[in-house]
Amino acid sequence: MKTLRKLPEDISINKRIVILRHDLKLTQAEFAQKIYISTSFIAQLELGQRKVNDRLIKLINTTFGVNEGWLRTGEGEIFRKDMTPDYKMDEVEAIFKKLNPFFQDFILDQLRKLLEYETKVEKKP
Repeated sequence: MKTLRKLPEDISINKRIVILRHDLKLTQAEFAQKIYISTSFIAQLELGQRKVNDRLIKLINTTFGVNEGWLRTGEGEIFRKDMTPDYKMDEVEAIFKKLNPFFQDFILDQLRKLLEYETKVEKKP
């Protein structure tokens, strides 16, 4: 999933929603379900037949961890670095709760190691 993308200046917010949905590899139905709106509304949005309001922008930002500036103007990174999308956290939590406590401990240990590794890699010049 790409996080930085140079877009033509005249691309609409509606088209940026299409780009976002494709980057997330979601169908219109899946995307709509995750932000609690109808599939037909998403289809109309993507076709430019509906306007994108502040409430929808907030839902998209919160659910998918999208940079509001990118969504509104096309500038900057698509995803916020400081936020994990809600739908990912919901899935992690649901799976984690189903695991045997032994495997929960194993997953936590692996996550700690992964974070430690990522931190080391990011600090290298």
